Amino acid sequence: MRYIVAPLRALILLLHIVEGIAISGLLFPALDQRNRNRIIGAWSRGLLRICGMRLLVAGNPLDAELARQGVTPCAKGRMLLVNHISWIDVFALLGALPSRFVAKSEIGRWPLVGWLVTLVGTLYIERGRRHAVAAMNHRVRARLEAGESIVVFAEGTTTEGFGLLPFHSNLIAPALEVGCPIWPTALRYTEQGVQTTAAGFVGDMGLVTSLWNILVARDLQVEVAYLTPLAPSAERTRHQVANLARATIAGHLGIALEPAQHPQRGSGETTTAAPTVDSQPAQSSAQASASQ
Repeated sequence: MRYIVAPLRALILLLHIVEGIAISGLLFPALDQRNRNRIIGAWSRGLLRICGMRLLVAGNPLDAELARQGVTPCAKGRMLLVNHISWIDVFALLGALPSRFVAKSEIGRWPLVGWLVTLVGTLYIERGRRHAVAAMNHRVRARLEAGESIVVFAEGTTTEGFGLLPFHSNLIAPALEVGCPIWPTALRYTEQGVQTTAAGFVGDMGLVTSLWNILVARDLQVEVAYLTPLAPSAERTRHQVANLARATIAGHLGIALEPAQHPQRGSGETTTAAPTVDSQPAQSSAQASASQ
């Protein structure tokens, strides 16, 4: 039955994306950021529902109700360091918390999805260009000082979710300069309660193939877990913060960090945390809440 329903879901998803582009293009210029955030969050959760995916949020760097309203009560922003599995990670995170993402510039040229990612305020980095990281750090710092949430997929590429690549530390510098909290954030996809690769977007996989795998999955769920934040400290370098965030996420996901456990890098990555530089487990005790 799911193979029969999947094409209908794909059509509804296409209409949903077109609707999102229209709303972003026509309404966003007249709205403040708070109302934009509310629309983006509701639209992202709708996308997940159309894909047959349930969103489970554990913990939150903002008050849950305020986050749904797009309100940021803190004077400084926050940086989320997140493991990276799929293109749909972006919409799971947007459905949980108003955020901006750092992405490779190629994403903006993707049909439909690229337009949407651009319209929600993604910060693009031109990989391979001199001073690209320095310029991005300046933009990230300005957004953090404005009280926004910045998402960095610190592995720099996607994996199947059963391991963690080393975390790049380039874009952590602005968070340390601003003195804002850094939140290790774990993503995990399960199918009928068991961790799955159904949402994965790795290797030479195409976007259509990835979408089909999602649409035909059984009882697919994505968990977004905001773990114990790392308080800003002058005694920690960005490399130490990257390693600590990685260990925190690994502890939550039950991942061993030996090099042999690392999955192959995926050429289908959707974002990057500046791949040209670099190479105590903690678990959130917050009550998990399901977002339908």
